[in-house]
Amino acid sequence: MNGASREALATARESLDALTDNTSVDAAKLAGELAAVTALLDREVSLRRVLTDPAQAGEAKAELAGRLLGGQVGGETVDLVSGMVRSRWSSSRDLVDSAEELANTADLTAAQRAGALDDVEDELFRFGRIVTSSTELRSALTDKAATASAKGELLRSLLGGKANAVTERLVGRLVTQPRGRSLEAGLESLSKLAAARRDRMVAVVTSAVPLTDQQKQRLGAVLAKLYGRQMHLNLDVDPAVLGGITVQVGDEVINGTIAERLDEATRRLAG
Repeated sequence: MNGASREALATARESLDALTDNTSVDAAKLAGELAAVTALLDREVSLRRVLTDPAQAGEAKAELAGRLLGGQVGGETVDLVSGMVRSRWSSSRDLVDSAEELANTADLTAAQRAGALDDVEDELFRFGRIVTSSTELRSALTDKAATASAKGELLRSLLGGKANAVTERLVGRLVTQPRGRSLEAGLESLSKLAAARRDRMVAVVTSAVPLTDQQKQRLGAVLAKLYGRQMHLNLDVDPAVLGGITVQVGDEVINGTIAERLDEATRRLAG
């Protein structure tokens, strides 16, 4: 996003946080309504262009949003969206992306309130690993010829009763309304958004055998000190690494596996 949209999104995030700090607000209901607004704006190109037209007064755009949404969604959602369209946006698409982020954040807030945010983070990570390892499943979930209802039914068969309801909703919206993104990119974005709920970074840790609780705590403390932020560990086991661990934080990879050391020794011998 360019400068204007970044500022508008930052303001919208603050408004959402202020709203959901009030525990009387139903965060899950808010998420569903924001998701419906996202779908509307994604579908109605002319509407989102009007709502982001810099030539129109912000208050006029807010009144239009209020007329369209009033009676369809709750007052909190109307207020949030009205505030968003008062802001200046660099492109109409940025408004849709931001509404979607707020919907996902509201759902993650619901999970956090229920003490289930860690579960949701882990389930998103595990589901991503399953998709990566199964070409057939990925094809079924991203098939452009398949209907949204068919994809939703497939997801329910995979996650229904086995994952947190928030995980089901987040992944369900991503699969049925991909909006041009790859499934992997969407899952990664959701994982980062979940981590941000506690101002944490995500570290993908791959080891030959499962880490003990003590090892996880020690690694988390070391990474938090190294990066200056609380770190959430997504743990993966891959016997191919032979020993040690690989840690990936964003684009940075810290490799301490035996396999990597053997490769390095081989390269030196060959040189």
